[in-house]
Amino acid sequence: MAHHTHHHHASDDETGMAELLDLDAEVLHPLLTEMTALLEELAGDTPPRRILDLGSGTGAGTLALLQRFGEAEAVAVDASESMLLRLHEKARELGLADRIHTVQADLDDEWPPLDTVDLVWASASLHHLADPDRGLREIFAALRPGGLLAVLELDSFPRFLPEDLGFGRPGFEERCHAALAEQRGHDLPDLGSDWGPRLSRAGFAVKVERVFDVELTPPLPAAAGRYAEATLRRGGARLRGLLSPDDQAVLDALLDEGGPHHVLRRTDLTVRATRTAWVAGRP
Repeated sequence: MAHHTHHHHASDDETGMAELLDLDAEVLHPLLTEMTALLEELAGDTPPRRILDLGSGTGAGTLALLQRFGEAEAVAVDASESMLLRLHEKARELGLADRIHTVQADLDDEWPPLDTVDLVWASASLHHLADPDRGLREIFAALRPGGLLAVLELDSFPRFLPEDLGFGRPGFEERCHAALAEQRGHDLPDLGSDWGPRLSRAGFAVKVERVFDVELTPPLPAAAGRYAEATLRRGGARLRGLLSPDDQAVLDALLDEGGPHHVLRRTDLTVRATRTAWVAGRP
């Protein structure tokens, strides 16, 4: 496997996305813990020794799986070299670097050669593929008979704000989500798909489908506020020109670090997120 160690200057967008992924993993860590425990239960007496993380990002899944399965090694595949470098930095801090190989590859192009693996992890990555059904066929080919595929997907981005923000604009967050959903319908048509039938068509046997509902209420850890700010800032960049002038003014006020209404100064933030997991086996 290719092991990329040379330096790459990340774009501002990649840097912001990496920070968001790290915050997502920190705030929603209990979800990762539940998922890896479920995989340990399903693996039974044959824990995975070879793990493939597709669309690994900064490595939340890779690292959680290696901590769960102490004898395993992992291959992390991502299109972003800067995210793979960040993954390695985190792995070194945890003493896991010698158990990880990284492969930089755009999975919409030719897939890299992959050795047979026992477990494939695909968290919020399948919906990014231009042809997810082709991706599932590639995964099926890489997975040993009896091996497991774990798919973790989101229906939409998390929610943080109360219905009434105090700006005289109730329902602001829902309008933002509706505008983003309309935009994503063109850019990411497979976001929110029911992956169960697609897994079956690809030859997998679906073992578990589980919905994880996360709701964190005040007082929140500091990371949750930063997670809300990063999500709003990233979403706000996509919403520019899509909101009414009044809603745009609300968003600007929430993201104005020097202003009195900045999101980190609010005491009524919550974290509400839904993720759906499918675990399937190769017969």
